[in-house]
Amino acid sequence: MSTPTGLRRVLVTGGAGYIGSHVVYALQQTRRYKVVSVDNHHNSFPASLIRVAQLARDALPENPSEADKESAEIDAFQCDLTCPEQIKDIFERYGKGGIWGVVHIAVSMVPFMRVELYRITIFQAYKAVGESVEIPLTYYTNNVAATVSLLQIMSDFDCTRIVYSSSATVYGTPPVIPIPETTRLKADSPYGKTKVMSEMVIDDLCHAEPDRWRAISLRYFNPAGAHPSGLIGEDPRGRPGNLLPLLAHMAIGRVDDATLKVFGNDYPTPDGTCVRDYLHVLDLASGHLLALDALEPESSVFDNCPDDARYKAYNLGKGKGMSVLQIVEAMHKATGFDFKYEIIGRRRGDVPDLTADPALAEMELGFKAPQTLEVMCRDLWNWQTKNPQGYTQQ
Repeated sequence: MSTPTGLRRVLVTGGAGYIGSHVVYALQQTRRYKVVSVDNHHNSFPASLIRVAQLARDALPENPSEADKESAEIDAFQCDLTCPEQIKDIFERYGKGGIWGVVHIAVSMVPFMRVELYRITIFQAYKAVGESVEIPLTYYTNNVAATVSLLQIMSDFDCTRIVYSSSATVYGTPPVIPIPETTRLKADSPYGKTKVMSEMVIDDLCHAEPDRWRAISLRYFNPAGAHPSGLIGEDPRGRPGNLLPLLAHMAIGRVDDATLKVFGNDYPTPDGTCVRDYLHVLDLASGHLLALDALEPESSVFDNCPDDARYKAYNLGKGKGMSVLQIVEAMHKATGFDFKYEIIGRRRGDVPDLTADPALAEMELGFKAPQTLEVMCRDLWNWQTKNPQGYTQQ
């Protein structure tokens, strides 16, 4: 499970992506892990990992140990989770028990390459609610079938700890706000349904083999912001599908249509527009470190489970909802840009309000999300102004 210097290998799917790169950063800052990254670069850039490794090297102590130096390296593989033989090849490189655990954020990838001197973690998966309605089979293949395949390979190689990247969309239109984890799972979109199905598979596996498996699903609400250095941030390929990066692209001049389309203003919310719970991406990343700690044998997180299965799900959010128009105003203050918007009809799959009740994660994991919306917008704009064309300007 450990490297010769005593580090635990953690494989991250989607390590080069927005969330993945910040999680890899957080893992490396602990100097406890050796990261193996898997990413197909469907919606990410290899340059993000180069910058993450730079941050890790810059943070090393003056006289680093061999373990410190190894923790600042990333093993990066470009491959496809829908191709089991490619993933199996990676596990075979490290042998049975060679990978301690997996942080699974991504799905779907291509022929692999090795990037020397780096080691990573992956977070990827097809994640657009609107797009999932148009191409549901692609989402079920990439977000469910690939997860099942990954779990089988993990089992074959005695890697039985997983932190799964789930989503607030599993709740659909929730009956109560803020949303506790006990809320029934009733996703409205194919994307959300793939997350529900994957959670169920992992839960079933933990019940079937309680002596082997430990798993935690993290139900993300809306990550935003960037590393304060401006070295890594959100850089989606094509037009951004999420509100905050779209506003940043509009302000920097990267989108042709300078008018924001707001999907509906007749929802039962204070200003009629959809409400979401935004948290800083680095606060989200810290939640993954806490989840990995909870998978340790001495952890008490699973002590109150009603049966022997060691599986739990947690919300990662601030517990404070912000509307579309409030986000537009916050980005106006951060950028000075005068955003123009047009109200159009509702979008299929959208729900009025997704605001977390983070109390369980706070109590059992020690999770906190202290950074404000103003800090998220500031860090996002800092990233965008330092990288007006994203990673592609390198």
